[in-house]
Amino acid sequence: MLSHLLARLKEPLAKNEEEVAELLPLAAAVLYLEVAWADHDIAQEELELIGETLSEQFDLPPEELKIIVSESRAQQESSVGMYRFTRIINDAWGEDAKYELVVKLWQLAYSDSNLHAFEEHTIRKIAELLYVSHGRFIEAKLTVKRDRST
Repeated sequence: MLSHLLARLKEPLAKNEEEVAELLPLAAAVLYLEVAWADHDIAQEELELIGETLSEQFDLPPEELKIIVSESRAQQESSVGMYRFTRIINDAWGEDAKYELVVKLWQLAYSDSNLHAFEEHTIRKIAELLYVSHGRFIEAKLTVKRDRST
């Protein structure tokens, strides 16, 4: 089933709402992995946080979560861009849901208490592709920083 979903990621045609909903966890996982890999090191803690976040966001059973993380790693490693993944999210989510995704990306970037410049650049690029305004991008970053200091 997952290989069928991965093949549909490459299709240029618009998908129906059901197909987009099926692809959302994979698309989100790839974006999380892009941020985790931005500093060229994916720590085990980052993988665990990605798994927890996806499980909460999409209410995934552990077996499916493991498959999605594994497949999204393969997609992220072989990917030439994030557009096809952000397109899926843009097709399915409104502004508030996309903002929440950016917040979760910041949480991931700060999870090791060390924000790398490449992580920030990657989140900025994702936010732009999701049509999240610069103001909301900064708001998400400041929210996460504030929450971490309290």
